[in-house]
Amino acid sequence: MRFVVSTRGDAFAWLEAAPELELKLDPDNEWERAFMERLATTGRVRVLDLKAYYRGTVVEVEPNPTLYRTVVDLFPQVVLEDAWLEGECGEVIRPEASRLSFDAPIHSVDDVRSLDVEPGWMNIKPSRFGTVARLLECIEYCDARGIRMYGGGQFELGVGRLQIQALASLFYPDGPNDVAPSDYNTGAPRPGLPESPLPAPSGLGF
Repeated sequence: MRFVVSTRGDAFAWLEAAPELELKLDPDNEWERAFMERLATTGRVRVLDLKAYYRGTVVEVEPNPTLYRTVVDLFPQVVLEDAWLEGECGEVIRPEASRLSFDAPIHSVDDVRSLDVEPGWMNIKPSRFGTVARLLECIEYCDARGIRMYGGGQFELGVGRLQIQALASLFYPDGPNDVAPSDYNTGAPRPGLPESPLPAPSGLGF
């Protein structure tokens, strides 16, 4: 099962410690173009989470067409998650539908159906769905529609982390899964951490 590391810390420090690491990053309006150009040249960024739907939270990013244009321009192959679809931001981002993905607004297959765009990707966060049946219904729908998937979590620890890894290994093992081992959430960037891909977990219950 392939995984990426989601970090709001120093991406370059992580790549110095583990050059083959793949990253999921959260651009914000403080990012300068030169910084993003440097990130793009690493070739290790797989997902950029624009966090347009986390309103009233500490991770909210105000939709900004300038940021969106820069992201689209500098990262042409990267999955763009939770982009705002209205106004000038929508004008910039809608042509990129084949690499758009959604996370925060998705709690059921009905939420996928009601999207105002046909995305090419979906971030499947099991904890958002409430039941295994609702989770599998959404996975089945995405698979039937050709929507590529990758797994995500909400900082599940212990067996929860292993469960989201198990689901990723079953349904979207080659996706840029945001289900890195919990070692990546403890301590500074350092060599010797588990590498991607991981073997599929086994012997787990739900």
